[in-house]
Amino acid sequence: MAAFVISTILTVLLTWAVVIYGRRISPDYKMTWGEAMIFSTVVFFIHFLAYGIVPHQWLTVAENEWSFRADILWDAWGLLTAKSQGGWFPFEITLRVISDSIAAVIYIIFLGAQIALWMQWQKRGEKAKKAPAVASSTYGRPLVKRG
Repeated sequence: MAAFVISTILTVLLTWAVVIYGRRISPDYKMTWGEAMIFSTVVFFIHFLAYGIVPHQWLTVAENEWSFRADILWDAWGLLTAKSQGGWFPFEITLRVISDSIAAVIYIIFLGAQIALWMQWQKRGEKAKKAPAVASSTYGRPLVKRG
């Protein structure tokens, strides 16, 4: 359990650090070869954690500590009892299916976050479009059309 929590926290903290760095660096900044290697290693490590370690640790916790095994059926507290067990639901859902589904959701969340961060990184130099300025008179007052 501790490995799952620590790997998740480390992934979030490293991602947050990259976001903060991305906000501070200008798009015109020319990185040196060494800086590019360091940052590419950090990004690789984040991907390694997000797509390798965190889902693996989830599956380890679910199967070993919480006994999400394939031989235990999940009937949602009597609501989804399978036909083979005398209920109405058309198929059986095991706890292994639940843990694998949660692992798939972890992958989907990280993929969505990765795409959102790519978009944010690509748009980091763009500024919000300003509203058109109101014309002003020689004295600095705004010219407003009456009527």
